[in-house]
Amino acid sequence: MVNLPGKMQSWLDATNVADFLGPLALRLYLVPVFWVAGTNKLNGMDNVISWFGNPDWGLGLPAPALMAWLATGSEVLGAIALLVGLGVRWFAIPLMVTMLVAAFKVHGENGWQAVADPMSPFANANIEGAVERLDKAKSLLREHGNYDWLTDTGNFVVSNNGMEWAITYFVMLLALYFSGAGKLSVDYLLAGRLGRSSDM
Repeated sequence: MVNLPGKMQSWLDATNVADFLGPLALRLYLVPVFWVAGTNKLNGMDNVISWFGNPDWGLGLPAPALMAWLATGSEVLGAIALLVGLGVRWFAIPLMVTMLVAAFKVHGENGWQAVADPMSPFANANIEGAVERLDKAKSLLREHGNYDWLTDTGNFVVSNNGMEWAITYFVMLLALYFSGAGKLSVDYLLAGRLGRSSDM
C-alpha cells in the first residue's frame, strides 16, 4: 500500500532546495521601501528633524536630530544590506524599531487600514468621512475630467493612513530576523568561510 502522507511529505521536503527564495523575496521586497523612505529623509533633513522633535504637529521624540539621523541611516544602509544580504539580522533590529515607531506614533491614531475600505472588518470611525470624500472626488472628476482615462489602470481610493503597511513591514523584518538572509546572501558566504551558522 502506498504511504501517501509520507510520499507527499517527501515531495514537500524536495522543495527545500529552493528555501533561499523566501528570505530573498522578503529582502528584495523591502529594499525599495527603505531606500525611498531613507533617501527622502536625506533630501529634507531639517524638516525631518523638526517633525521628529515637535510635540504639537510631529512625533515629539527626544533628541530629534539624533533620532532622525539614526532612522535615516538605518533605512538607507538597511536597504543596501538587505539587497546584498549582509548583516540582515543586525539591520532588522533598528528597522523593526523604526516600523514600530511609525506604526504607533505616526499611523496608530488612524487605526489599522492603510486604504479606507468600508467592507473591511477593521474599518474605523473615519470610514464614513473617507467614503464621502471619495464619492465627492469621483463626482468632480466625472463632471470636470476624463474619468475613464483617469481610472484606466485602477480605481481611486482614499488613504486611511493606518498602521497596516508599517506592521506588515515589521512582520517581514521579524521573519528575516529569525530566518537570516538565506543562502543567496553575503551573510551565507561569510558564514561558510568562517565555519559558523549562516544566521548572521
